[in-house]
Amino acid sequence: MKRFLLDTSAILTLRDDEPGADRVAEVLDLATRGKARCYGCFITLMEVFYRVWRDEDKAAGQLAYQQCMALPIEWLSNSDALLVKAAEYKAVYPLSIADAWIAACASEQGAVLLHKDPEFTPLPVTQELLPLKAKKV
Repeated sequence: MKRFLLDTSAILTLRDDEPGADRVAEVLDLATRGKARCYGCFITLMEVFYRVWRDEDKAAGQLAYQQCMALPIEWLSNSDALLVKAAEYKAVYPLSIADAWIAACASEQGAVLLHKDPEFTPLPVTQELLPLKAKKV
């Protein structure tokens, strides 16, 4: 069965109906129908909450968090093995701490990392890059 790990950027792409939202919805639909498994990293929940709160307001952040929890995603928590893999990625690659955890979760699950963050490109993790937002002129 195909496995996907949705990065924070994938969740926000869906929420904000950005280019690539249809692909994220398709992957979640596959999970709903039992044709794929979807995972998310615990740190993605915090990132979605704080980003929406910062950009909109606290109530919107709380709602975004609740919406994440309602998705057909298995949310992964910290473990010793995950910590070691995240530390390895952070030590070897120029990643944010959050991205190191997210990539470690994808690696641990053997999942395709669905994202739009070029920071992940050099990692030895199977990836699917979503289209980037068009830049405002």
